[in-house]
Amino acid sequence: MKQLLTIFFSFCLMIIASAQSGPAYFRVKFTDKGTSSYSLARPAEYLSSKAIERRLLQRIPLTESDLPVNQTYLQSLRAAGAEIIYTSKWMNVAIIKADSRSVVDNIAKNQFIKEIKPADNLFQKRSNQHKKSFFDSEKIEKLPVRNVSREFKSGMSFNYGASLNQAQMIMVDQLHNLGFTGKGMTIAVIDGGFNSANIMAAFDSLRANSQILGTKDFVLPGNNVYGTSMSAHGTMVLSTMGGNLPGELVGTAPKASYWLLRSEDVVSEYLMEEYYWVNAAEYADSIGADIINSSLGYTEFDNPDENHTYADMDGNTTVVTIGADMAAAKGILVVNSAGNSGNSPWFYIGAPADGDSVFTIGAVDGSGIYAGFSSHGPTSDGRIKPDVTAQGANTIVAVVPSGIAAGSGTSFSSPVMAGASACLWQANPTFTNMELMNAIKMSSSQSANPDNQKGWGIPNLVLANNLLTSSIIKQKEPFSNLSAYPIPFSEKVNIEVESTSRLIVDFKIFNSIGHSVAEMKGIELNKGKNLTVFPKLERLPKGIYMLQISDGYNVIAEKIIK
Repeated sequence: MKQLLTIFFSFCLMIIASAQSGPAYFRVKFTDKGTSSYSLARPAEYLSSKAIERRLLQRIPLTESDLPVNQTYLQSLRAAGAEIIYTSKWMNVAIIKADSRSVVDNIAKNQFIKEIKPADNLFQKRSNQHKKSFFDSEKIEKLPVRNVSREFKSGMSFNYGASLNQAQMIMVDQLHNLGFTGKGMTIAVIDGGFNSANIMAAFDSLRANSQILGTKDFVLPGNNVYGTSMSAHGTMVLSTMGGNLPGELVGTAPKASYWLLRSEDVVSEYLMEEYYWVNAAEYADSIGADIINSSLGYTEFDNPDENHTYADMDGNTTVVTIGADMAAAKGILVVNSAGNSGNSPWFYIGAPADGDSVFTIGAVDGSGIYAGFSSHGPTSDGRIKPDVTAQGANTIVAVVPSGIAAGSGTSFSSPVMAGASACLWQANPTFTNMELMNAIKMSSSQSANPDNQKGWGIPNLVLANNLLTSSIIKQKEPFSNLSAYPIPFSEKVNIEVESTSRLIVDFKIFNSIGHSVAEMKGIELNKGKNLTVFPKLERLPKGIYMLQISDGYNVIAEKIIK
């Protein structure tokens, strides 16, 4: 049977190649990562310290999917005459350009090749027609500042101006008053361009405080995402989170840090954009993003033969949804717009909003009433979507070249919620992305009776914070205030921890790939503050570790560095 399958595979390649007239694209799937020069034991070679820390805090082990595509495999493709157009480590694929049948035949002979498929369809786009854009139903209405400024109230951390309503609706202004403004959190904004965001007054504070950590273009590598020829869609999206124009607009996470990533070619719609999105998400993971905001969605393409069907909205089919769920599996909170198709024949959510681990955001108006344009569920496999809703009708955004406007679209309700989530996570850093999402859903206005228009409803971030930090949760933790020093350590670690009663606990140290490398069992804690020494650690190599304490049921952890 194996021989027959091999013959059939070769026959298919012959058909593909014989039909080829000139350069053609192919999607190459590899069998594995092979004997890669990278190792799971050395994650600092391909992941930032913040990315490693995220995995350690959420107890997410490193897997082969974290390793880059095997460079030896790629070199073999080049040696056979192929041009490498794209690679994805999560999907373990390369997209190549081949000029002849012999190139494809030579590649197919390699044992590390699992599959080769024609991929010309990924790049089919129209150039002389206006594309059916995810952005088309989004409306922007310029507002004179004098008509939208509101009086600054005593006790408020910021002068929100007209943006006060979108903050107050989800109570994120109250988190701001408590000092939780997103500081220390990193949000990756995956979008279609950030026209003039590098010079606009709305982002002065981001620039002054070095809160824009970097940019990257996955459609045209090396391109300037701020260019005036770029879309301003990402600029408006960014402003709902990081904008700061006192008296006019304050975003929901004004102190967070941002990466600006372009994956969308806004003048066309073609399948390759989903692959670009996956690359952007992989990059966001590698540089240590906590949250991704994606105000993008995919349903129809310039080539109608590539259109997704409703059956594809099952959370497991489209490339972009598989990538979004993988990002969530790495501990990132993936926040995505539901879509703007509520009033169209296709009224369902798009991809990747159908992902089961994607935090899908619908839209309401300023009064909390469902916005008719907001796409709704269920997914084709019957799950409720969206998850929650925020203001997406007449949302205040910053516009090029200056000033503010009222924008309508789930492209704006999504970042409003992403920024608010960053503030909540700053307040509760030991919780996982899924725990954070569930707390927000539990806090929402119709959590007792969710539906497929508003999901679990409009969140209350104060209630979500209380759910995460409530006395009920605290009572389950018999020990707290874990700290360790010196940092970095060499031969030993001094540990301080407070206990509510006499307990017997275990201490463990985990390395960056989640393996236990040292432990102390049966350590007695007394009520109050305890000091313990973890000795004989000189054998551990330099790196990032996680110190964990457990009584067999409750667990807390702290990052340590050697």
